[in-house]
Amino acid sequence: RCRRSVAERARHAAILAGGMGSRLGGAKPQTLLAGRALIDYPVAASVAAGLAPLVVAKLDTELPRSLLETDARVLLDPPGEAHPLLGIATALEHAAGPVVAIAGDMPFVTAALLARLAALDGCVVLRDSDGRVQPLIGRYEPSALPILRAAIERGGSVRDAVGELGAVVEDAPEGAVLFDVDTPEDLAEAERLLAESEV
Repeated sequence: RCRRSVAERARHAAILAGGMGSRLGGAKPQTLLAGRALIDYPVAASVAAGLAPLVVAKLDTELPRSLLETDARVLLDPPGEAHPLLGIATALEHAAGPVVAIAGDMPFVTAALLARLAALDGCVVLRDSDGRVQPLIGRYEPSALPILRAAIERGGSVRDAVGELGAVVEDAPEGAVLFDVDTPEDLAEAERLLAESEV
C-alpha cells in the first residue's frame, strides 16, 4: 500500500514522454502546438509550480531542443520494457521522494493543480468528468514502487495497480486540464482551445 514519506511535499514532476505517438505520426514530444513543442507545456507548468521537471523517455524518443533551455533532467526508461507505469517507476527510483506525475501530452495542466498535488499526502490520482480514473496524472510516493514494479512485470493494468496502491481518487478541476493530444484531431482541438483562451 501507498504510505506517506518523510518528505511532506513532492519536489519533482515526472513528465512522461515514453509513448510512441504513432497516432500522431511519431515524435509526439516535439510536435508543435501553437509554435511550441507539446512537451514544453507540462514542463513549464511544473517549473511554475516549483517542481523540478524529470522528463522520462525511451532511448529512441525524439525530444525537442527547447528542453535544453530548461532545467529539465532527462531520465531513460530501462530498454526492452514497455508499460504505461514504467515512467512513474523510473522517476520514483531517481527522485528519492514523492513525485507528481503528468503525461507529456497534456498541454493544459496548470501550475496550480501540480502544486496542489505536490502538497498532498500519500498517492493521489485524478478522475475526469466522465468518471474515469486517469493514473498518468497524480502524486506517487516511493512506497508505491514495489507495487508499480510488480504490475509492470506481470503486464497488469494501470487501473488495477492504482487500486492495489489504495490511491485516493479526486475529481479533476473543470475545464480542459486533462485534455491530452493523441491524434491530429486532438492537436487541432488543442490549437482551437489555446486560441480561445487568448481572446
